[in-house]
Amino acid sequence: MYSLGIDIGSSSVKISLLDIQSGKCVAAATNPKTEAPIKAVRPGWAEQAPSMWWEFITAGLDEIRADYDLGKVDCIGVTYQMHGLVAVDKDIRPVRDSIIWCDSRAVGIGAEALENIGYDKCMEHLLNSPGNFTASKLAWVKRNEPELYGSIFKFMLPGDYIIYLLTGKVSTTETGLSEQILWDFKEERPAKFVTDYYGIDSDLLPEIVPAIGVQAVTDAGTESRFGIPQGTPVSYRAGDQPNNAFSLNVLNPGEVATTGGTSGVVYGVTDVPKADAYSRVNTFLHVNNTSESHRFGVLLCINGTGIMNSWLRRNVAPECSYQDMNEFADSVPAGSDGLLALPFGNGAERVLCNKVTGASFVGLDLVRHTRSHMMRATQEGVAFAFRFGIDIMRNLGLDTKVIRAGKANMFLNPVFRSTLATLCDARIELYDTDGSLGAARGAALGAGFYKTPEEAFATLTKLEEITPEAGWKEPLEEAYSRWKKELENRIQQ
Repeated sequence: MYSLGIDIGSSSVKISLLDIQSGKCVAAATNPKTEAPIKAVRPGWAEQAPSMWWEFITAGLDEIRADYDLGKVDCIGVTYQMHGLVAVDKDIRPVRDSIIWCDSRAVGIGAEALENIGYDKCMEHLLNSPGNFTASKLAWVKRNEPELYGSIFKFMLPGDYIIYLLTGKVSTTETGLSEQILWDFKEERPAKFVTDYYGIDSDLLPEIVPAIGVQAVTDAGTESRFGIPQGTPVSYRAGDQPNNAFSLNVLNPGEVATTGGTSGVVYGVTDVPKADAYSRVNTFLHVNNTSESHRFGVLLCINGTGIMNSWLRRNVAPECSYQDMNEFADSVPAGSDGLLALPFGNGAERVLCNKVTGASFVGLDLVRHTRSHMMRATQEGVAFAFRFGIDIMRNLGLDTKVIRAGKANMFLNPVFRSTLATLCDARIELYDTDGSLGAARGAALGAGFYKTPEEAFATLTKLEEITPEAGWKEPLEEAYSRWKKELENRIQQ
Protein backbone atom coordinates (compact mmCIF):
# COMPACT_ATOMS: atom_id res chain seq x y z
CA MET A 1 0.00 0.00 0.00
CA TYR A 2 1.45 3.31 -1.12
CA SER A 3 0.57 6.97 -0.62
CA LEU A 4 1.82 9.45 -3.21
CA GLY A 5 2.84 12.97 -2.18
CA ILE A 6 3.30 15.75 -4.76
CA ASP A 7 4.99 19.04 -3.79
CA ILE A 8 4.61 21.78 -6.43
CA GLY A 9 7.21 24.44 -5.69
CA SER A 10 8.26 27.41 -7.77
CA SER A 11 11.80 25.99 -8.04
CA SER A 12 10.95 22.33 -8.54
CA VAL A 13 8.37 19.60 -8.12
CA LYS A 14 9.17 16.76 -5.73
CA ILE A 15 7.23 13.51 -5.57
CA SER A 16 7.56 10.93 -2.78
CA LEU A 17 6.15 7.42 -2.51
CA LEU A 18 5.33 6.47 1.08
CA ASP A 19 4.89 2.88 2.21
CA ILE A 20 1.81 3.35 4.39
CA GLN A 21 2.41 0.36 6.64
CA SER A 22 6.05 1.08 7.48
CA GLY A 23 5.76 4.87 7.23
CA LYS A 24 8.97 4.96 5.21
CA CYS A 25 9.72 6.77 1.95
CA VAL A 26 10.55 4.14 -0.66
CA ALA A 27 11.10 6.40 -3.68
CA ALA A 28 11.40 10.08 -4.56
CA ALA A 29 12.01 12.19 -7.64
CA THR A 30 12.66 15.90 -8.11
CA ASN A 31 12.26 17.79 -11.38
CA PRO A 32 13.67 19.74 -13.05
CA LYS A 33 17.22 18.82 -12.16
CA THR A 34 18.10 22.53 -12.26
CA GLU A 35 15.95 25.36 -10.91
CA ALA A 36 12.67 25.91 -12.75
CA PRO A 37 12.40 29.17 -14.72
CA ILE A 38 10.23 32.08 -13.61
CA LYS A 39 9.07 34.58 -16.22
CA ALA A 40 9.60 38.21 -15.23
CA VAL A 41 8.34 40.30 -18.15
CA ARG A 42 8.47 43.42 -15.98
CA PRO A 43 10.19 44.25 -12.68
CA GLY A 44 8.23 42.75 -9.81
CA TRP A 45 6.36 40.28 -12.01
CA ALA A 46 6.66 36.51 -11.66
CA GLU A 47 4.80 33.96 -13.77
CA GLN A 48 4.96 30.25 -14.54
CA ALA A 49 3.03 28.13 -17.02
CA PRO A 50 0.85 25.53 -15.21
CA SER A 51 1.71 23.11 -18.03
CA MET A 52 5.33 23.25 -16.85
CA TRP A 53 4.35 21.95 -13.40
CA TRP A 54 2.50 19.07 -15.09
CA GLU A 55 5.57 18.25 -17.18
CA PHE A 56 7.66 18.01 -14.02
CA ILE A 57 5.04 15.82 -12.34
CA THR A 58 4.92 13.56 -15.38
CA ALA A 59 8.71 13.24 -15.42
CA GLY A 60 8.80 12.44 -11.69
CA LEU A 61 6.07 9.82 -11.87
CA ASP A 62 7.80 8.19 -14.84
CA GLU A 63 11.03 8.01 -12.84
CA ILE A 64 9.32 6.35 -9.88
CA ARG A 65 7.21 3.93 -11.93
CA ALA A 66 10.40 2.60 -13.55
CA ASP A 67 11.09 0.84 -10.23
CA TYR A 68 7.74 0.76 -8.42
CA ASP A 69 4.25 -0.29 -9.45
CA LEU A 70 2.05 2.80 -9.24
CA GLY A 71 -0.90 0.46 -9.52
CA LYS A 72 -0.40 -0.01 -5.77
CA VAL A 73 -0.97 3.70 -5.02
CA ASP A 74 -3.95 3.93 -2.67
CA CYS A 75 -4.18 7.70 -2.13
CA ILE A 76 -2.64 10.99 -3.25
CA GLY A 77 -1.81 14.24 -1.46
CA VAL A 78 -0.82 17.55 -3.03
CA THR A 79 1.00 20.56 -1.57
CA TYR A 80 1.76 23.67 -3.57
CA GLN A 81 3.26 27.15 -3.70
CA MET A 82 0.78 29.43 -1.95
CA HIS A 83 -1.13 32.46 -3.27
CA GLY A 84 -0.73 31.74 -7.01
CA LEU A 85 -3.52 32.45 -9.49
CA VAL A 86 -4.54 29.87 -12.11
CA ALA A 87 -7.48 31.15 -14.18
CA VAL A 88 -9.17 28.69 -16.57
CA ASP A 89 -11.83 28.82 -19.28
CA LYS A 90 -14.86 26.52 -19.69
CA ASP A 91 -12.60 23.79 -21.08
CA ILE A 92 -10.49 24.13 -17.90
CA ARG A 93 -7.53 25.41 -19.89
CA PRO A 94 -5.47 28.23 -18.37
CA VAL A 95 -6.27 31.56 -20.03
CA ARG A 96 -2.80 32.89 -19.14
CA ASP A 97 0.31 31.90 -17.24
CA SER A 98 -0.06 31.66 -13.48
CA ILE A 99 0.73 34.81 -11.50
CA ILE A 100 2.70 33.17 -8.69
CA TRP A 101 3.30 33.96 -5.04
CA CYS A 102 6.32 36.25 -5.44
CA ASP A 103 4.69 38.50 -8.07
CA SER A 104 4.08 41.98 -6.61
CA ARG A 105 2.00 43.67 -9.34
CA ALA A 106 -1.18 43.74 -7.23
CA VAL A 107 0.28 45.50 -4.19
CA GLY A 108 -1.41 48.81 -5.06
CA ILE A 109 -4.75 47.12 -5.73
CA GLY A 110 -4.62 45.44 -2.32
CA ALA A 111 -3.78 48.75 -0.64
CA GLU A 112 -6.79 50.39 -2.31
CA ALA A 113 -9.00 47.53 -1.11
CA LEU A 114 -7.79 47.93 2.47
CA GLU A 115 -8.68 51.61 2.41
CA ASN A 116 -12.02 51.25 0.63
CA ILE A 117 -13.32 48.15 2.42
CA GLY A 118 -12.05 49.57 5.67
CA TYR A 119 -9.14 48.67 7.89
CA ASP A 120 -11.30 47.54 10.81
CA LYS A 121 -13.47 45.26 8.68
CA CYS A 122 -10.46 43.67 7.01
CA MET A 123 -8.73 43.01 10.32
CA GLU A 124 -11.91 41.71 11.96
CA HIS A 125 -13.11 39.47 9.11
CA LEU A 126 -9.99 38.64 7.03
CA LEU A 127 -7.34 38.90 9.78
CA ASN A 128 -5.14 40.38 7.04
CA SER A 129 -4.89 43.18 4.56
CA PRO A 130 -6.09 42.08 1.06
CA GLY A 131 -2.48 42.81 0.12
CA ASN A 132 -0.88 41.08 -2.82
CA PHE A 133 -2.77 37.84 -2.38
CA THR A 134 -4.69 35.85 -4.98
CA ALA A 135 -7.91 37.89 -4.89
CA SER A 136 -5.93 41.05 -5.63
CA LYS A 137 -4.05 39.30 -8.43
CA LEU A 138 -7.38 38.34 -10.04
CA ALA A 139 -8.57 41.93 -9.64
CA TRP A 140 -5.41 43.03 -11.50
CA VAL A 141 -6.33 40.72 -14.40
CA LYS A 142 -9.87 42.14 -14.41
CA ARG A 143 -8.54 45.69 -14.53
CA ASN A 144 -5.66 45.21 -16.98
CA GLU A 145 -6.67 42.22 -19.14
CA PRO A 146 -10.46 42.53 -19.45
CA GLU A 147 -10.78 40.24 -22.48
CA LEU A 148 -8.91 37.45 -20.74
CA TYR A 149 -10.90 38.05 -17.58
CA GLY A 150 -14.13 37.73 -19.54
CA SER A 151 -13.13 34.22 -20.63
CA ILE A 152 -12.53 32.95 -17.06
CA PHE A 153 -14.79 30.12 -15.91
CA LYS A 154 -13.06 29.37 -12.58
CA PHE A 155 -9.95 30.50 -10.75
CA MET A 156 -7.82 28.24 -8.61
CA LEU A 157 -4.60 27.84 -6.68
CA PRO A 158 -1.74 25.85 -8.26
CA GLY A 159 -2.57 22.72 -6.26
CA ASP A 160 -6.25 22.95 -7.19
CA TYR A 161 -5.33 22.91 -10.87
CA ILE A 162 -3.03 19.90 -10.59
CA ILE A 163 -5.73 17.98 -8.73
CA TYR A 164 -8.11 18.80 -11.58
CA LEU A 165 -5.62 17.29 -14.05
CA LEU A 166 -5.50 14.12 -11.94
CA THR A 167 -9.24 13.83 -11.31
CA GLY A 168 -11.23 16.01 -13.69
CA LYS A 169 -12.83 17.79 -10.71
CA VAL A 170 -12.50 21.56 -10.10
CA SER A 171 -12.38 22.31 -6.37
CA THR A 172 -10.61 24.20 -3.60
CA THR A 173 -10.56 24.16 0.19
CA GLU A 174 -11.48 26.57 2.98
CA THR A 175 -7.78 26.65 3.84
CA GLY A 176 -7.04 27.62 0.24
CA LEU A 177 -9.62 30.39 0.31
CA SER A 178 -7.95 31.81 3.41
CA GLU A 179 -4.61 31.82 1.56
CA GLN A 180 -6.28 33.88 -1.17
CA ILE A 181 -7.76 36.30 1.44
CA LEU A 182 -11.20 35.08 0.48
CA TRP A 183 -12.25 33.58 3.80
CA ASP A 184 -14.36 35.44 6.35
CA PHE A 185 -13.02 34.25 9.71
CA LYS A 186 -15.81 35.90 11.68
CA GLU A 187 -18.69 34.49 9.62
CA GLU A 188 -16.84 31.23 8.78
CA ARG A 189 -17.69 31.34 5.08
CA PRO A 190 -16.23 32.69 1.81
CA ALA A 191 -15.64 36.45 2.03
CA LYS A 192 -18.29 37.64 -0.40
CA PHE A 193 -17.63 41.25 0.54
CA VAL A 194 -14.15 40.93 -1.00
CA THR A 195 -15.39 39.47 -4.29
CA ASP A 196 -18.18 42.06 -4.33
CA TYR A 197 -15.70 44.89 -3.82
CA TYR A 198 -13.48 43.64 -6.65
CA GLY A 199 -16.49 42.97 -8.89
CA ILE A 200 -15.65 39.27 -9.10
CA ASP A 201 -18.58 36.93 -9.69
CA SER A 202 -18.81 34.43 -6.83
CA ASP A 203 -19.59 31.73 -9.40
CA LEU A 204 -15.91 31.85 -10.39
CA LEU A 205 -15.05 30.18 -7.08
CA PRO A 206 -14.68 26.37 -7.26
CA GLU A 207 -16.56 23.89 -5.11
CA ILE A 208 -15.19 23.67 -1.56
CA VAL A 209 -13.89 20.30 -0.32
CA PRO A 210 -12.10 19.31 2.93
CA ALA A 211 -8.34 19.81 3.17
CA ILE A 212 -7.95 16.43 4.88
CA GLY A 213 -10.45 13.93 3.50
CA VAL A 214 -11.50 12.51 0.16
CA GLN A 215 -11.78 15.43 -2.26
CA ALA A 216 -11.95 13.68 -5.64
CA VAL A 217 -10.83 10.44 -7.30
CA THR A 218 -8.46 9.91 -10.18
CA ASP A 219 -9.89 9.51 -13.68
CA ALA A 220 -9.25 7.11 -16.53
CA GLY A 221 -6.65 9.42 -18.06
CA THR A 222 -4.49 9.23 -14.94
CA GLU A 223 -4.68 5.43 -14.98
CA SER A 224 -3.83 5.28 -18.67
CA ARG A 225 -0.85 7.65 -18.39
CA PHE A 226 0.69 6.63 -15.06
CA GLY A 227 -0.85 3.31 -14.05
CA ILE A 228 -2.44 4.84 -10.94
CA PRO A 229 -5.82 3.06 -10.65
CA GLN A 230 -8.91 5.01 -11.65
CA GLY A 231 -10.85 5.88 -8.50
CA THR A 232 -7.78 6.46 -6.31
CA PRO A 233 -8.73 9.17 -3.79
CA VAL A 234 -7.00 12.52 -3.63
CA SER A 235 -7.41 13.04 0.09
CA TYR A 236 -5.13 15.91 1.15
CA ARG A 237 -4.13 19.34 -0.12
CA ALA A 238 -2.40 22.30 1.51
CA GLY A 239 -0.22 25.29 0.71
CA ASP A 240 3.49 24.80 1.21
CA GLN A 241 3.87 26.49 4.60
CA PRO A 242 0.80 24.92 6.27
CA ASN A 243 1.97 21.62 4.79
CA ASN A 244 5.50 22.10 6.10
CA ALA A 245 3.94 22.49 9.54
CA PHE A 246 1.76 19.43 9.00
CA SER A 247 4.77 17.38 7.83
CA LEU A 248 6.43 18.20 11.18
CA ASN A 249 3.30 17.19 13.13
CA VAL A 250 2.57 20.81 14.04
CA LEU A 251 -1.19 20.66 14.55
CA ASN A 252 -2.00 22.06 17.98
CA PRO A 253 -1.85 25.45 19.72
CA GLY A 254 1.64 26.33 20.91
CA GLU A 255 3.44 24.23 18.31
CA VAL A 256 5.66 25.98 15.78
CA ALA A 257 7.29 24.91 12.50
CA THR A 258 10.34 26.74 11.22
CA THR A 259 12.69 26.76 8.26
CA GLY A 260 15.96 28.62 8.04
CA GLY A 261 17.48 28.73 4.58
CA THR A 262 18.33 31.90 2.67
CA SER A 263 15.20 33.33 4.21
CA GLY A 264 13.34 32.10 7.26
CA VAL A 265 9.77 31.07 7.99
CA VAL A 266 8.00 30.62 11.30
CA TYR A 267 4.53 29.06 11.20
CA GLY A 268 2.74 28.73 14.50
CA VAL A 269 -0.61 27.19 15.36
CA THR A 270 -3.13 28.94 17.60
CA ASP A 271 -6.84 28.66 18.36
CA VAL A 272 -7.24 32.43 18.70
CA PRO A 273 -8.39 34.28 15.53
CA LYS A 274 -6.55 37.55 15.91
CA ALA A 275 -4.90 39.92 13.41
CA ASP A 276 -1.61 41.76 13.76
CA ALA A 277 -2.44 45.46 13.61
CA TYR A 278 0.47 46.12 11.22
CA SER A 279 0.07 42.98 9.06
CA ARG A 280 3.63 41.93 9.92
CA VAL A 281 2.44 38.32 10.06
CA ASN A 282 -0.47 36.65 8.25
CA THR A 283 -3.13 34.34 9.63
CA PHE A 284 -4.70 31.50 7.62
CA LEU A 285 -6.83 28.47 8.39
CA HIS A 286 -4.60 25.54 9.29
CA VAL A 287 -5.12 22.23 7.51
CA ASN A 288 -6.82 20.59 10.50
CA ASN A 289 -9.20 23.45 11.27
CA THR A 290 -12.81 22.49 11.91
CA SER A 291 -15.82 24.46 13.10
CA GLU A 292 -15.70 22.47 16.35
CA SER A 293 -11.94 22.73 16.90
CA HIS A 294 -10.43 25.88 15.45
CA ARG A 295 -6.83 25.84 14.29
CA PHE A 296 -5.23 28.91 12.73
CA GLY A 297 -1.77 29.14 11.23
CA VAL A 298 0.17 32.36 11.83
CA LEU A 299 2.85 32.83 9.18
CA LEU A 300 5.99 34.91 9.59
CA CYS A 301 8.48 35.36 6.74
CA ILE A 302 11.94 36.87 7.25
CA ASN A 303 13.94 37.58 4.10
CA GLY A 304 17.23 38.15 5.88
CA THR A 305 18.29 35.06 7.81
CA GLY A 306 20.70 32.45 6.46
CA ILE A 307 21.71 34.74 3.62
CA MET A 308 23.82 36.76 6.07
CA ASN A 309 25.61 33.62 7.25
CA SER A 310 26.38 32.65 3.64
CA TRP A 311 27.51 36.24 2.87
CA LEU A 312 29.91 36.06 5.82
CA ARG A 313 31.37 32.80 4.56
CA ARG A 314 31.88 34.09 1.02
CA ASN A 315 33.33 37.47 1.95
CA VAL A 316 35.00 37.09 5.34
CA ALA A 317 35.95 33.41 5.58
CA PRO A 318 36.03 31.94 2.06
CA GLU A 319 38.43 29.19 3.10
CA CYS A 320 36.08 27.99 5.84
CA SER A 321 33.33 25.41 5.66
CA TYR A 322 30.10 25.99 7.53
CA GLN A 323 31.30 23.42 10.06
CA ASP A 324 34.48 25.49 10.54
CA MET A 325 32.34 28.59 11.08
CA ASN A 326 30.22 26.76 13.66
CA GLU A 327 33.36 25.79 15.58
CA PHE A 328 34.71 29.36 15.47
CA ALA A 329 31.35 30.70 16.68
CA ASP A 330 31.28 28.18 19.51
CA SER A 331 34.62 29.51 20.79
CA VAL A 332 32.95 32.85 21.67
CA PRO A 333 30.68 33.24 24.73
CA ALA A 334 26.93 33.78 24.47
CA GLY A 335 26.23 37.42 23.67
CA SER A 336 29.29 37.66 21.39
CA ASP A 337 31.13 39.97 23.81
CA GLY A 338 28.77 42.82 22.96
CA LEU A 339 28.85 42.51 19.15
CA LEU A 340 25.42 42.58 17.49
CA ALA A 341 24.44 41.59 13.95
CA LEU A 342 21.28 42.75 12.19
CA PRO A 343 20.68 40.25 9.35
CA PHE A 344 18.02 42.20 7.38
CA GLY A 345 19.99 42.69 4.19
CA ASN A 346 17.74 40.97 1.68
CA GLY A 347 15.21 43.66 0.75
CA ALA A 348 12.09 45.00 2.42
CA GLU A 349 10.88 43.01 5.41
CA ARG A 350 7.16 42.53 6.07
CA VAL A 351 7.94 41.85 9.73
CA LEU A 352 9.57 45.32 9.84
CA CYS A 353 6.51 47.01 8.30
CA ASN A 354 8.06 46.70 4.83
CA LYS A 355 11.11 48.77 5.79
CA VAL A 356 14.55 48.21 4.27
CA THR A 357 16.93 48.51 7.22
CA GLY A 358 19.93 46.77 5.71
CA ALA A 359 22.30 44.34 7.40
CA SER A 360 25.03 45.54 9.73
CA PHE A 361 27.27 44.82 12.70
CA VAL A 362 26.78 47.08 15.72
CA GLY A 363 29.33 47.70 18.46
CA LEU A 364 32.33 46.33 16.56
CA ASP A 365 35.50 46.74 18.66
CA LEU A 366 38.49 46.61 16.31
CA VAL A 367 40.83 45.59 19.11
CA ARG A 368 38.73 42.98 20.89
CA HIS A 369 36.47 41.43 18.27
CA THR A 370 37.61 38.83 15.72
CA ARG A 371 35.88 37.12 12.86
CA SER A 372 34.87 34.41 15.32
CA HIS A 373 32.83 37.08 17.09
CA MET A 374 31.30 38.05 13.76
CA MET A 375 30.33 34.44 13.13
CA ARG A 376 28.68 34.04 16.53
CA ALA A 377 26.99 37.45 16.35
CA THR A 378 25.56 36.55 12.94
CA GLN A 379 24.12 33.28 14.17
CA GLU A 380 22.73 34.99 17.26
CA GLY A 381 21.36 37.83 15.10
CA VAL A 382 19.38 35.38 12.97
CA ALA A 383 17.98 33.82 16.15
CA PHE A 384 17.11 37.32 17.41
CA ALA A 385 15.18 37.93 14.18
CA PHE A 386 13.18 34.75 14.77
CA ARG A 387 12.53 35.77 18.40
CA PHE A 388 11.38 39.22 17.23
CA GLY A 389 8.81 37.64 14.95
CA ILE A 390 7.75 35.02 17.48
CA ASP A 391 7.08 37.81 20.01
CA ILE A 392 4.63 39.33 17.50
CA MET A 393 2.98 35.93 17.13
CA ARG A 394 2.76 35.55 20.92
CA ASN A 395 0.79 38.80 21.03
CA LEU A 396 -1.73 37.07 18.73
CA GLY A 397 -2.26 34.26 21.21
CA LEU A 398 0.51 31.86 20.20
CA ASP A 399 2.04 30.23 23.28
CA THR A 400 5.28 28.73 21.97
CA LYS A 401 6.05 25.41 23.63
CA VAL A 402 7.82 23.39 20.96
CA ILE A 403 9.58 24.41 17.74
CA ARG A 404 9.96 21.77 15.04
CA ALA A 405 12.16 21.90 11.95
CA GLY A 406 13.86 19.72 9.42
CA LYS A 407 17.53 19.16 10.21
CA ALA A 408 18.88 21.34 7.41
CA ASN A 409 20.36 24.77 6.65
CA MET A 410 20.58 26.99 9.76
CA PHE A 411 19.27 24.17 11.94
CA LEU A 412 22.52 22.30 11.33
CA ASN A 413 24.15 25.09 13.37
CA PRO A 414 24.44 24.28 17.11
CA VAL A 415 24.91 27.92 18.19
CA PHE A 416 21.88 29.13 16.24
CA ARG A 417 19.48 26.46 17.40
CA SER A 418 20.60 26.57 21.06
CA THR A 419 20.31 30.37 20.99
CA LEU A 420 16.80 30.13 19.55
CA ALA A 421 15.70 27.52 22.10
CA THR A 422 17.08 29.61 24.96
CA LEU A 423 15.58 32.90 23.76
CA CYS A 424 12.14 31.37 23.16
CA ASP A 425 12.26 29.13 26.25
CA ALA A 426 11.10 26.32 23.98
CA ARG A 427 12.19 22.82 23.03
CA ILE A 428 13.46 22.45 19.44
CA GLU A 429 12.89 19.11 17.71
CA LEU A 430 14.61 18.26 14.42
CA TYR A 431 13.08 15.73 12.03
CA ASP A 432 13.81 13.82 8.85
CA THR A 433 10.94 14.83 6.56
CA ASP A 434 9.94 17.18 3.73
CA GLY A 435 6.88 18.64 2.02
CA SER A 436 6.13 15.76 -0.34
CA LEU A 437 6.33 13.23 2.49
CA GLY A 438 4.03 15.43 4.54
CA ALA A 439 1.50 15.43 1.70
CA ALA A 440 1.75 11.63 1.45
CA ARG A 441 1.11 11.22 5.18
CA GLY A 442 -1.78 13.67 4.93
CA ALA A 443 -3.31 11.68 2.08
CA ALA A 444 -3.10 8.43 4.04
CA LEU A 445 -4.77 10.17 6.99
CA GLY A 446 -7.46 11.73 4.81
CA ALA A 447 -8.23 8.42 3.10
CA GLY A 448 -8.54 6.61 6.44
CA PHE A 449 -5.46 4.41 6.19
CA TYR A 450 -4.21 6.20 9.28
CA LYS A 451 -7.03 6.62 11.78
CA THR A 452 -5.51 9.50 13.77
CA PRO A 453 -2.71 12.06 13.37
CA GLU A 454 -0.85 10.18 16.10
CA GLU A 455 -0.86 7.07 13.92
CA ALA A 456 0.15 9.07 10.83
CA PHE A 457 3.22 10.45 12.58
CA ALA A 458 4.12 7.41 14.65
CA THR A 459 7.06 6.65 12.35
CA LEU A 460 8.23 10.25 11.88
CA THR A 461 11.91 10.16 12.76
CA LYS A 462 13.11 12.67 15.35
CA LEU A 463 16.81 13.22 14.76
CA GLU A 464 17.68 15.53 17.62
CA GLU A 465 16.22 17.59 20.46
CA ILE A 466 17.59 20.90 21.73
CA THR A 467 16.65 22.45 25.06
CA PRO A 468 17.46 25.92 26.48
CA GLU A 469 20.98 26.55 27.78
CA ALA A 470 20.51 27.88 31.33
CA GLY A 471 23.88 29.64 31.38
CA TRP A 472 23.12 31.49 28.16
CA LYS A 473 19.81 33.00 29.24
CA GLU A 474 21.04 36.18 30.92
CA PRO A 475 23.67 37.26 28.34
CA LEU A 476 21.35 36.46 25.42
CA GLU A 477 18.42 38.38 26.89
CA GLU A 478 20.66 41.37 27.51
CA ALA A 479 22.04 41.20 23.96
CA TYR A 480 18.56 40.77 22.49
CA SER A 481 17.30 43.81 24.38
CA ARG A 482 20.05 45.97 22.87
CA TRP A 483 19.54 44.38 19.43
CA LYS A 484 15.80 45.07 19.52
CA LYS A 485 16.32 48.70 20.55
CA GLU A 486 18.78 49.21 17.68
CA LEU A 487 16.36 47.62 15.23
CA GLU A 488 13.40 49.69 16.40
CA ASN A 489 15.44 52.88 15.99
CA ARG A 490 16.14 51.92 12.39
CA ILE A 491 12.51 51.11 11.68
CA GLN A 492 11.51 54.57 12.90
CA GLN A 493 14.06 56.37 10.71
